[in-house]
Amino acid sequence: MTIQVGETFPTGSLLRVGENGPETVDTAELAKGRTVVFGLPGAYTGTCTNAHMPSFIRTAQQFRDKGVGRIVCLTVNDPFVCDAWAKATGAPDAGIEVLADADGSVTKALGLNFDAPPAGLFNRCQRFAALLNDGKVEVIDVEDSPGTCSVSAGEALLEKV
Repeated sequence: MTIQVGETFPTGSLLRVGENGPETVDTAELAKGRTVVFGLPGAYTGTCTNAHMPSFIRTAQQFRDKGVGRIVCLTVNDPFVCDAWAKATGAPDAGIEVLADADGSVTKALGLNFDAPPAGLFNRCQRFAALLNDGKVEVIDVEDSPGTCSVSAGEALLEKV
């Protein structure tokens, strides 16, 4: 079942590349204050690269102006791909963290996993955007199709913050 407004973001571990290689990020860290989390099917995929990430880069400062302390992109990829894609998109310059759900366990706990065999995508994350406040979901919008970025775009979520 997909996570709903009022529920707590699931516990789990995500990964990022640090100075000495992969580092674990406990999802409990996302429970501090107001956090935007947006998930997408995969780094370097068309809609993720050309629409979803840019929408949050454009709106990052506006989210901060509204009291959001952290903006996190979640994707089922390895941390090295996430790191390279983040740099290629300019996410770090906008203060956006790209975290890897390498085994898909957090995505599954969210109830947002899907497969798209024709595109070669398995155990991926549905495209979504959420606002967390102290770990509780205040807003969540999930796209009907992985190739669409409308209700989960930065601008759409910003209107609800």
